[in-house]
Amino acid sequence: MILYSYRRCPYAMRARMALRYAGIDVEHREIELRNKPQSMLLASPKGTVPVLCVDGLVLDQSLDIMHWAISQSDPDGWGAADETIAQAWVAKNDGPFKVLLDQYKYPNRFPELDQAAVLQEALQIMLLPIEQSLQATQYLMGDKMTWVDVAIFPFIRQFSMVDAKKFEQLPISDTKKWLAQHLESELFQSVMYKYPVWRD
Repeated sequence: MILYSYRRCPYAMRARMALRYAGIDVEHREIELRNKPQSMLLASPKGTVPVLCVDGLVLDQSLDIMHWAISQSDPDGWGAADETIAQAWVAKNDGPFKVLLDQYKYPNRFPELDQAAVLQEALQIMLLPIEQSLQATQYLMGDKMTWVDVAIFPFIRQFSMVDAKKFEQLPISDTKKWLAQHLESELFQSVMYKYPVWRD
């Protein structure tokens, strides 16, 4: 079983967390974005991570890898989430919020945009709804962690790191607590090992 990954990519992060959670051992191949290995491009021509190759099967979407891993082993019931609500959360995260995250993270690419306005929109679209949800329950889907928390957490992590001081000032105390819990978890720490770049 081979996993092509990039340490800081949030898509790869959530896939690695699900695989580790499910106890699935993989051969980790850390790629260089500017010099992608030919073997990865042959397996998945779209050229993005993560890519999981298992027994002739190629999974090159992070959510597919997460669901596959959980279907193999789900000791804490991550899969027990209302599918409609789960999909709505992930669609919002991977769609409009990811667009705003890129605009916020790379302001030089979007000189026409007002960064304060981008931050406000991100708050309205994602961060405040998360806060509202976490005020009612410990996790996004209730009082138990599910795959949805793990799918979304790496993107909130990335957003929080763009301007840590500004993030700390946002009125989302429960979201910050939820984020810190994931950052400090043994699961997250275990998938952030710095592998050397793998070469074909």
